Amino acid sequence: MSEAIHQGYIKSEVQDGLAEIEFFHPLSNSLPSRLLAELAAAITEAGANDAVKVILLKSAGERAFCAGASFDELIAIENMEQGKKFFSGFANVINALRKCPKFIVGRVHGKAVGGAVGLASAVDYCFATKHASVKLSELAVGIGPFVVGPAVERKMGLSGMSELAINATEWRDADWAHQRGLYYHIHESVAEMDTEIAALIGRLKGFNPDAMRQLKEVFWQGTENWDQLLADRAAISGELVLSNFTRNAINSFKKK
Repeated sequence: MSEAIHQGYIKSEVQDGLAEIEFFHPLSNSLPSRLLAELAAAITEAGANDAVKVILLKSAGERAFCAGASFDELIAIENMEQGKKFFSGFANVINALRKCPKFIVGRVHGKAVGGAVGLASAVDYCFATKHASVKLSELAVGIGPFVVGPAVERKMGLSGMSELAINATEWRDADWAHQRGLYYHIHESVAEMDTEIAALIGRLKGFNPDAMRQLKEVFWQGTENWDQLLADRAAISGELVLSNFTRNAINSFKKK
């Protein structure tokens, strides 16, 4: 397995009521299992911290926001147990975002692929730049966006999720994602986006935390079965990744 999966970091800093959670990986901010586990833990910890009023989820760097799950780990899966565990990584992060009692603001500065679209869908309020194109590429390698699908469908509707899932090799630009409700604001630059994020967070920190907690519960009503749903979806992907079709698709992708 590539040494690259051992690289990267999750960093969480709390200051003046804001928990800023940042992730990074040298391979376009892809997220191997280790980082996904650390990210889920950081979100849960921030949610339980009474000093935290609001959470900001972001990635480092200036190019891709996140390239999704680690391809190095994907091609190393040898059995269904490993497959389900691999695909449960994003499921655990999405569930951590869902269950967190604090509002989570997303900052998407660049392209979002696969699981990254799930992250953008599962935050409570998402900002983006004009460079934040989206793609659900899973079908192109023989799988499907089963784990992130519920979060994407909840935010963008079945039509938007289906278009991304079926047309798996095509990018949709930030305006397309904005029109379908994934992004709430599109900005020309990172600096402009960060100014608006800071303004919103400043206002949120002054609001009643109990009111925000209960409002978040209202927003997520109807998702109480997601622990089991996303686990079941992870099992589907874990089985598909072992098929000859998917193996061949992955090998073809590797040669590009």
